[in-house]
Amino acid sequence: MGAYRHERDRSPADRWSWAEIDLSALRRNTARFSRLLGRESQLMCVVKADAYGHGAVTCAKVMHAAGASQFAVATVAEALELREAGIDWPVLVLSEPPVDCVETLVEHDVMPTVYTPEFALALGEAAAAHDRVARYHLAVDTGMSRIGVSRRDAVELRRTIDFHRGLECAGTFTHFATADASDDWDFALQLNRFREVVAALRAAGLETGLVHCDNTPGTVLHPECRFDMCRVGIGLYGLHPAPTTVGQIELEPVMSVRGRVTHEMWPSVGDGVGYGMTYRVPKQSIQIATVPIGYADGLSRSLSNRMDVLVDGMRCRQVGNICMDQFMFAVDVNGARAINPSKPVSYGDVVTVMGRDGDDRISADDIAELRGTISYEVVCDFGMRLQRVYA
Repeated sequence: MGAYRHERDRSPADRWSWAEIDLSALRRNTARFSRLLGRESQLMCVVKADAYGHGAVTCAKVMHAAGASQFAVATVAEALELREAGIDWPVLVLSEPPVDCVETLVEHDVMPTVYTPEFALALGEAAAAHDRVARYHLAVDTGMSRIGVSRRDAVELRRTIDFHRGLECAGTFTHFATADASDDWDFALQLNRFREVVAALRAAGLETGLVHCDNTPGTVLHPECRFDMCRVGIGLYGLHPAPTTVGQIELEPVMSVRGRVTHEMWPSVGDGVGYGMTYRVPKQSIQIATVPIGYADGLSRSLSNRMDVLVDGMRCRQVGNICMDQFMFAVDVNGARAINPSKPVSYGDVVTVMGRDGDDRISADDIAELRGTISYEVVCDFGMRLQRVYA
């Protein structure tokens, strides 16, 4: 495989840095999960945080064409973005929003999560005032201690609100804290508690709607609890949630991050690079190049002097402190006798921060390991300011 090539007119016109989104890979990832679930379970695609930095509107359209039937977001604003783009498929807000937004939820047919009677009844009143029925999903806390009605209070809550003609329970769900772990006691406990709650609701004659609890690792590793629907997030974007899912399903990374060299120079030995001059040129054969990607674009300052980039198939070390809008890297131009000679870079050359270039690749997991975090945070951060180029 040759080095990465990118037509110049594919770069954003106003800034030589971008997040490249491979829609074909997104489509294939979504189709794989859809086939995995078959006809027994629906696929709810999680597109919160602007589809983990990939662009929610564009991604949702691709996902629906590849088998998704519903979508999940974190905020009402994220749901409205989908609605304003003409997306009318079911959308669930994955937490209970402020009561002040019930009119907006009803107007735009957005399903909220419910776990308090005050919010549920206000939602029902807003719906009834417009002669509508507001659909919601009941969240049950089975042990993660984050959101949801206590498993002991779920039946009582439903009995408190079910009289209202403006409400309809469209789903019942929980969220696993350790679905990525093998033979985990906490996971087994949460699943058992959830099954007990669902059984209790049905025994009380209460409609549960779609029952769902599997996230990405749960969907891959625990087919026994896929139930009516699975909520798949990070896996759609080609990233494994944990080492335990690697090899269980084929996934293709969707996001690459690239920029172009905007400046290059040959400093003298001993010259410093960047704020604080944390890197000094050790010899005459070092070329320093600048790329317009910085920590305001999601490239964490903690990576300074610790990460590599790829240029025309070469791996080069980033040097100096990463700036808000730019970073620098060094090219060690070896002599003719070097085993792996490097060549100088030029103005306009493509630099890969994350993604494949030739036979080499820098993954979101590679960057996450250096940062001491997870790939979720890495791709979300890159979605903050970088312009997306869809391929």
